[in-house]
Amino acid sequence: MIRAMIFDLDGTLVQTERLKAISYAHAAAELRPDAVTEDVVMAAFRDVVGLSRNEVATALVERFGLAQAAGARMAEFGVGTPWQAYIQLRLRHYEAILADPEALRRNQWPHNVNLLHAARQAGCKVGLATMSYCPQVQRVLGILDLMGEFDFVASRDDVEHGKPNPEIYLLVARELGVSPQECLVIEDSPTGVKAALAAGMHVIAVSTPFTQAALHAGGLLDERWIVDDPLTLPAVAQALMVAQATT
Repeated sequence: MIRAMIFDLDGTLVQTERLKAISYAHAAAELRPDAVTEDVVMAAFRDVVGLSRNEVATALVERFGLAQAAGARMAEFGVGTPWQAYIQLRLRHYEAILADPEALRRNQWPHNVNLLHAARQAGCKVGLATMSYCPQVQRVLGILDLMGEFDFVASRDDVEHGKPNPEIYLLVARELGVSPQECLVIEDSPTGVKAALAAGMHVIAVSTPFTQAALHAGGLLDERWIVDDPLTLPAVAQALMVAQATT
């Protein structure tokens, strides 16, 4: 029986993955305006969505030859490696985007937010497991009026290992007082799906333009539990809960 529903944040409740992609693209184009276009970086971000900042930055620095230009900015940010400088520059762009609350409101995913509200109304415990850091999580939830919707929120600050390690999902289940087998996770990326499966939880992946191809190609989930059409999400969630209850 499903007693708890746990949501990812970035890419699941709000299209912050798209906003992050824009910020990485802006930063890369600033570093190498003669050689890098924002559209190309946005496309490349699909290959690293869901990974840690370190992993994303390292991959993009290597892919687009940003090391020299980023290295020249290390002293400006007080860091010791090019990928760290790239992250700091990218964060500058991201904070500028987040400074506009309407940008976040325009980019929320209403189908997943509606499922969150339905779960609460049905008496399900609700948790959040995100690889974003606490200050950004609080800002996003506040702007979207979701601060009081979760029984427990876990961010990157709360765990040693990021997704696809299952640590954050096991933490949320423990704090909610339920077993992993009683949890249904709503994710959008293969990395998040791997984390939830490794935790022994049931998973529905709601794809985004950044994750759709990888979700279907990865073979992590039965195709029944990958949602491309958001209108079908309530029926898919109900079907999974029924299937789980009868096994």
